[in-house]
Amino acid sequence: MNPTAPMFVRGDTWANVITMRFNDKQPTQQNLRKAEAIFKKFNPYYPFEYYFVDKDYNDKFKTENIVGTLATASSVLTIIISCLGLYGLAAYTASQRTREIGIRKVLGASLQNIVGLLSRGFLLLVLIAFVLASVVSYFLMHRWLDTYKYHVELSVWVFVGAGFLAMLIALLTVSYQAIRASLTNPVEALRYE
Repeated sequence: MNPTAPMFVRGDTWANVITMRFNDKQPTQQNLRKAEAIFKKFNPYYPFEYYFVDKDYNDKFKTENIVGTLATASSVLTIIISCLGLYGLAAYTASQRTREIGIRKVLGASLQNIVGLLSRGFLLLVLIAFVLASVVSYFLMHRWLDTYKYHVELSVWVFVGAGFLAMLIALLTVSYQAIRASLTNPVEALRYE
């Protein structure tokens, strides 16, 4: 059995790293060959190893990018499912209020009046849901951002924009059913009364 030879371990610190910026007008492989030639000229027995800072930077935030992509995908899916539910609920409400809509049309209600009548309740529900979701998401986002040493501050305009978008999507979803219900012939709604 051979005796253990003395060993010296040196850590990979900043003193062992040379940072350089390549000429963007030349191909990367050509820049690497030149850098390796210069490196081998001064230290021929040490292996030339390199890595790119932008790749390391992207790798460092890979998890955050994946979380962002998943959050975006789940948000879009949630919005689509919510719109389908809202659409179904608006269709059900419009079918339940067909007689009322017919009577209002006979008495002179305009398209805007009927759309407003059917949309008001849904928009109120969306507004309440938005307020509750904003409070919860503000605290969760604030807590998540506090895990980073350097982070952006949450702006109220992000929540205002999200609320405006939610109201717009809800209005478009409900308005379609409301307009469809208000354009039906009142005679059809009141025929069997």
